[in-house]
Amino acid sequence: MEKIGLLRIDHVGIAVTDLDEAVEFYERVFGMRCAHRETNVEQGVEEAMLDVGPEGGVVQLLAPLTPESAIARFLDRSGPGVQQVAYTVRDVAAASAALRERGLRLLYDEPRRGTGGSLINFVHPKDAGGVLIELVEAPRE
Repeated sequence: MEKIGLLRIDHVGIAVTDLDEAVEFYERVFGMRCAHRETNVEQGVEEAMLDVGPEGGVVQLLAPLTPESAIARFLDRSGPGVQQVAYTVRDVAAASAALRERGLRLLYDEPRRGTGGSLINFVHPKDAGGVLIELVEAPRE
């Protein structure tokens, strides 16, 4: 079976109700550093990427922009907490196609813009053991 090009865990996404409060909590309690912050209107989120420490690792905090956003629906259904696990892939379109060939459903027909200009797609959680899997292709230089 052909590999789909997984490179590493990219980040863990955590749904929060108040982004400022959550960033302050993770910085104060765990000593993380907010490395990037942006509003992604297409995804309906305000987000912050926090560096875990010198050995690597990233936590993404996601707050809803509107009550209709996917993050708002997640918060309504499950409350704050882990919302996704993201993996870096070489080519998100190729990885998506390979996963479709294996019978998995992806949320988007074509990759969409993610954090910092990355390209993303998601594997439906019902096809991945209840976990929302995000595929992330780094932005091209």
